[in-house]
Amino acid sequence: MTAFLKTSWISSAWAAAVLLTLVASPAARAQENTAEEAARRQAVLATLPPDAARRVFGLTTTPTPGPGQPIGSYTKGCLSGAVEMPADGPAWQVMRPSRNRAWGHPALIAFLQRLAAAGEPFGWRGLLIGDMAQPRGGPMLTGHASHQLGIESDIWLTPMPDRRLDPVERNEMSATSVVAQNGQDIDSSVWRPEHRRLLELAARDPAVDRIFVNPAIKRALCREVTGDRGWLHRIRPWFGHDYHFHVRLACPRGASQCQSQAPLPPGDGCGADLAWWFTPEAKLPQPTQPARPLRVSDLPHACAALVTPAR
Repeated sequence: MTAFLKTSWISSAWAAAVLLTLVASPAARAQENTAEEAARRQAVLATLPPDAARRVFGLTTTPTPGPGQPIGSYTKGCLSGAVEMPADGPAWQVMRPSRNRAWGHPALIAFLQRLAAAGEPFGWRGLLIGDMAQPRGGPMLTGHASHQLGIESDIWLTPMPDRRLDPVERNEMSATSVVAQNGQDIDSSVWRPEHRRLLELAARDPAVDRIFVNPAIKRALCREVTGDRGWLHRIRPWFGHDYHFHVRLACPRGASQCQSQAPLPPGDGCGADLAWWFTPEAKLPQPTQPARPLRVSDLPHACAALVTPAR
């Protein structure tokens, strides 16, 4: 199986192998409110051994000191020297604060602030920022298989309100899906040109490696974009992602312990690789048997040094 989830193409056998590694679908679970999230965390903890990486990193609430350093790969790694994204900025608000997942490498913080400012001139009021990484990165108790290096973030496809949300609203409110109920296309009553502009801004940023969206969003972009379509290369279809998009940065310069993902294939990604997502094969039920949980010892040695297994 490929080293990283969310690669640029997918076959049926590979899809089954990938899905087998997911205990729960991130797209289906990421909008859970505080009580739902807490209940699922407790249910997951009850099944994990003391040295499970999800347990140890998921229960660690503070970062390590020092410069930011992503260690390992997007799905088997950690983060030292994490920086917390400020909960409020002139053009952003951090959502789901109870999860304590608003941490990242300084390169991610800078990217989010840059994107937030760039969206305002064309009418995107501001970013609602979803899950980034845990204080020391690593596997999460719930939701994501990636987000481990502090160089990935979910960004809601719901514009920021014209007021500051209180903590209850940030933990409880849901984003709005831009995909039609049948999953075949975008919902024209919700989708706006500003959505396309925001995705283009993000994809053109030189720090970005790739962006994951619902296949219906990719289909709409392939249909709507004229002129320079080069940025579509970085927009990749993936399961779910109907109400947010997932930005993955490339390994920052000087991050010698960060493992880059394989380069994307050439082209705009609007051909056969996109068409697969609308075949019956792509809609097969997700296997329910979980993979063996990663132990701390399965991660790079430098990650084990960041945490002490729970007793």
